[in-house]
Amino acid sequence: VQLVESGGGLVQPGGSLRLSCAASGSISNIYVMGWYRQAPGKQRELVATVARNSIITYADSVKGRFAISKDNAKNTTYLQMNSLKPEDTAVYYCTGTMHAMGDLFPTTYWGQGTQVTVSS
Repeated sequence: VQLVESGGGLVQPGGSLRLSCAASGSISNIYVMGWYRQAPGKQRELVATVARNSIITYADSVKGRFAISKDNAKNTTYLQMNSLKPEDTAVYYCTGTMHAMGDLFPTTYWGQGTQVTVSS
């Protein structure tokens, strides 16, 4: 299984970015996909998740500004980030918990990360 992120970059405060994450491989079921982020010198933290039943969770710090969505047919999740702030600067990691060929149990996979920098 591979999770490939795209869409990071440099944006001014107040701007928007859209991240995408596509899961590929012999996947039978995806239970939850989501995004975490890690800023320099800080621990990795949850940003948002979307479950198979479409239940969504957000970190308090991004509620009302970020929106997570998914396309089941494409095994892809998106993170629309609006009203970005300098404190949103971090490496954003896609994650997915799924059953893939060879997995006895649901397994959590991670992407390689994409840099988001919010700066004027």
